Amino acid sequence: MHALPTASTASTASATPAASSLDAEPPAAARQRARPAVPPRYRVSLAVDQEEVRAAQRLRHQVFAAEFGARLEGPEPGLDSDAFDAYCDHLLVRETATGDIVATYRLLPPERARIAGRLYAEGEFDLARLAPIRDDLVEVGRSCVHPAHRDGAVIALIWAGLARYMERTGHNWLAGCCSISLSDGGGAAARAWETVRNKHLAPEDYWVSPHRLWQAPAALPGGPGGLAALPPLLRGYLRLGARICGAPAHDPEFNVADLYVLLSLRGTDPRYLRHFLSLAPQQ
Repeated sequence: MHALPTASTASTASATPAASSLDAEPPAAARQRARPAVPPRYRVSLAVDQEEVRAAQRLRHQVFAAEFGARLEGPEPGLDSDAFDAYCDHLLVRETATGDIVATYRLLPPERARIAGRLYAEGEFDLARLAPIRDDLVEVGRSCVHPAHRDGAVIALIWAGLARYMERTGHNWLAGCCSISLSDGGGAAARAWETVRNKHLAPEDYWVSPHRLWQAPAALPGGPGGLAALPPLLRGYLRLGARICGAPAHDPEFNVADLYVLLSLRGTDPRYLRHFLSLAPQQ
């Protein structure tokens, strides 16, 4: 696995001090610049060894099983693991003060997808129409954030890590399942599907077919709709210009409806990419 340069959510401002005599007190800007830099609260990197991968799997189990009630049947209790983990890079966001991993995202580049024999999402969708772009497509999945750290700083670093990874690997397409919990009876998933199918569907040439179609129940609980009500990760993808490749699949193991999301880096506003790359500077 390749290490990403460490990135942070904080930086120290600098300023050029005004000219002063030798016996004058340095200006406030110079005094501020002389202070030690405040450590950032979070850092992003790729897992570099199996211990870090296991920490990511432990967080996934905590979020998916303990919090959301997913039925996970991995080989080790307390870990969410499957056969794809060995082929993937694992993006990690770590809390600086404790060293704890508070967010993770799994990345499967195309050269390793060929070795694995298939993409994870092929267990849920027929991806035949994506064959022309498969050699340039990184599959993402298993995104999760610790419940105590679900804020903008962590989400921004996930995007920063993704942007730097895609730049480094040179691939254009990013794709994978965005999951919406069905624990509320399907209301959130139904409203999300209504939002994305009206404005964010991909061209039909990129549509995928779910093996197990999720259909909204006839009677749905009320709740907010629109872009603001979508899960933060899905909302972020759409703001970057991602498209939804057709109807959602039902994943009963995780008790979610999965939307297949496709993003072209070449179609993304360069200002967004520059912003996220600035959070994960090249070293």
